[in-house]
Amino acid sequence: MIEKLITEIEDKYDGLNRELSDPQVMNNRQRYAELAKAHSDLQPAYDLVRRYRESEKSLAEAEEMLAGGQPEPEMREFLREEAATARDSLEKLAEDIRVAMLEPDPNDERDIIIEIRAGAGGDEASLFAAELLRMYLKHAEQKRFGAKILSSSPTEMGGFKEVIVEVSGKGAYSVFKYEGGVHRVQRIPVTESGGRIHTSTATVAVMPEVEDVEIEIDPADVRVDIFRSSGPGGQSVNTTDSAVRLTHMPTGLVVSMQDEKSQLQNKVAAMKVLRARLYEMKMAEQQKELADARKSMVGTGDRSQKIRTYNFPQGRVTDHRIGLTLHKLDAVLQGDLDEFTESLAAQDRAEQLKAGV
Repeated sequence: MIEKLITEIEDKYDGLNRELSDPQVMNNRQRYAELAKAHSDLQPAYDLVRRYRESEKSLAEAEEMLAGGQPEPEMREFLREEAATARDSLEKLAEDIRVAMLEPDPNDERDIIIEIRAGAGGDEASLFAAELLRMYLKHAEQKRFGAKILSSSPTEMGGFKEVIVEVSGKGAYSVFKYEGGVHRVQRIPVTESGGRIHTSTATVAVMPEVEDVEIEIDPADVRVDIFRSSGPGGQSVNTTDSAVRLTHMPTGLVVSMQDEKSQLQNKVAAMKVLRARLYEMKMAEQQKELADARKSMVGTGDRSQKIRTYNFPQGRVTDHRIGLTLHKLDAVLQGDLDEFTESLAAQDRAEQLKAGV
């Protein structure tokens, strides 16, 4: 099986080299760019194949020397170790080659929109939503992504009923895509006088941003309502009718924006979120169709799926999809999410390999 895959990689790589050397291709800028990208994408897998072939050669030489003649005991031991090392290397490289040839998520490089909503738990849930927001903003900063709050519904206690954030930067979706789902917090609320531990939740949706051409929205399908912006408790944010509410009639999706200064800016931001939500619906339909073919342990990021628990009394965070518990709650809330992301990505790759995708 691995030999067939390796041969395919070698043949494809050689074919790309031949095409890139073709004068006609070199004069066709678009075709040359397409081939150059394909060559660049294949290069990591081809480098692994070269190392695999070198290990194959080392193993064959060691086995040949062991089979032919009677070398000294010290040399025989050395050759046995060389053969064992080569076999281990081949096994590891075969796995790495399979992983390198997995189809990447087409959305991985995209900018994203993160929606955080307070769930069960009243004021405590809204405060937890605010903590998740800070955690994601810090993580985005660590990754050198840009982050901007598009819309928010703050509470008087300093939490959020809902907050929508745009995170921009190459690979943003690949970094945040496993955060979608229900996040649960267990702690003693500041409003609790009896000192009892409460459980509250917040939901997170992570959606890749899409261009107009990918999700076409007929203007006739969108009702636009204009109203005056207001803050928590009815406090006026501004004195002009600049807030915008978009209702997508075919699906019933509603997006409201009021944080920008002008009506146009709010409408642009609202369309961006609406387009992302429609794309998410499209992705969900496709995932549902593929569910029987590939059941991923990592999950689809469904908002109804409880993915992680933040336990304050014990200072731990548990990701239920992979059974990973980290006893560093403070660090996680400061944006240290890499261990979760890397473990979830590894599990996702393993499931794809298992399913033969």
